Amino acid sequence: MPAPTAPTAPQPEILAAFEAAKGFMPVDEGLALYAAATAAATLGLPLVEVGTYCGRSTILLADAARAAGVMAVTVDHHRGSEEQQPGWDYHDPTVVDPEVGRMDTLPAFRRTLHAAGLEDQVIALVGRSPQVAALWQTPVGLVFIDGGHTDEHATADYEGWAPHLAPGGLLVIHDVFPDPVDEWTGQAPFRIYRRALESGAFTEISAHRSLRVLRRTGAGI
Repeated sequence: MPAPTAPTAPQPEILAAFEAAKGFMPVDEGLALYAAATAAATLGLPLVEVGTYCGRSTILLADAARAAGVMAVTVDHHRGSEEQQPGWDYHDPTVVDPEVGRMDTLPAFRRTLHAAGLEDQVIALVGRSPQVAALWQTPVGLVFIDGGHTDEHATADYEGWAPHLAPGGLLVIHDVFPDPVDEWTGQAPFRIYRRALESGAFTEISAHRSLRVLRRTGAGI
């Protein structure tokens, strides 16, 4: 499987749908994710995203999956991560369900996929990542970790999903910030990134700002 060293650009309409979708991933990191997904999809296995929010990055994974004839699977409870709750910087009141008074990003996610024409390419699993991972039985070609940013949640995402990666599959981690000043937003992803490298099971093949791409090259996760 070729290393995703040069971004493979999505079609203009897919990139436009990505830019129009609610979310936080910048375009340049999105292109790096798309390149990794395109490379990983050549294994002929599902591409898994942990942390959906409103589906911005799901568009890119789904389009890469569609081109290769595989499925994208995205996992989220859709109640928002810690920094998206009321009173925090990333809170968006437009995705709060007025009836129950809690965040619910699932309707926005479905609208995102519909607008991009990708509804049939995505299996959306609504639930908590560790519980879904414990039931999962199929090897996967890519795991994209972009969920909660506490050590508890980032570690659970890594421990739950990294073992399902097939040999040669790609582990992609978002919001990797080595600087301790980013304790809330990026230190937990940084720690699972370091853990993956130190395990001997992964080799880093590319980095683009806060996005890290590692290939599974050994056992012992």
